[in-house]
Amino acid sequence: MPIRVVRTVSALRRAVMRWRAAGERIALVPTMGALHAGHLALVRAARRRARRVVVSVFVNPAQFAPHEDFASYPRSWDTDLAALSAMGVDLVWAPAVAAMYPPGFATRIVPQGPATAGLEDKFRPQFFSGVATVVGKLLIQCAPDLAMFGDKDYQQLLVVTRLAEDLDLPVKIVAVATVREPDGLALSSRNSYLSASERAAAPTLYRVLEDCAGKIARGALPARALDEAAAAIERAGFVLDYLEARHADTLAPLSSRADGPIRLLVAARIGKTRLIDNIAV
Repeated sequence: MPIRVVRTVSALRRAVMRWRAAGERIALVPTMGALHAGHLALVRAARRRARRVVVSVFVNPAQFAPHEDFASYPRSWDTDLAALSAMGVDLVWAPAVAAMYPPGFATRIVPQGPATAGLEDKFRPQFFSGVATVVGKLLIQCAPDLAMFGDKDYQQLLVVTRLAEDLDLPVKIVAVATVREPDGLALSSRNSYLSASERAAAPTLYRVLEDCAGKIARGALPARALDEAAAAIERAGFVLDYLEARHADTLAPLSSRADGPIRLLVAARIGKTRLIDNIAV
């Protein structure tokens, strides 16, 4: 039986209402398509925790700035659908832009807290408003018990968790560990932009994060370890946007291990591709 795809909110809600009436637990996996093994890990995590799994596939224009890659963002609908069907996903929610943002749409969620930590928000000022608005809509539309988010996008994970808590949405945000290539590169749909030489250099980000985390764990001052790490990243051919040690729960700046659990976060550009990654200390 072919996987079910719905494109209207009314059809989506009819399906969800039937599952709810049967007492079935529902998990949502929000995606922008161009699925890779990281997305499929989210689906597997959802399947372990819920009877019904909904995967949304929507390239959200609200989170792209005018100079960013909305038009060229990787899209692979047929391949995505085959992968989701093979995994037994119950329903794919694939709305058109006009269904998510119809004429007259005039409401945006503007998150604070972890969304204003001076990391991704510093370089992509509209990004988290676009993310929060679309995720808020998806959580309301799909009414899941659980929603799965990868911790590769760590700041986004904290923003979405705060969103659900602050708006009293009856959903548990579940973090799923980053999936990596054998050489450590975090999986991302944008990895397809990398040239062969850029792909060879890209794992430097994770190797440097691991080295930096080890130094801090052994007692090095974060500032010194970060300076050494930043130099190593730039030597590999990257242009660094940020490399920071932040409080793992709040993303507040910190100066020593005594300030709380530490998360290292990095964003850097190589060629035309911008990569992000993070690691716990």
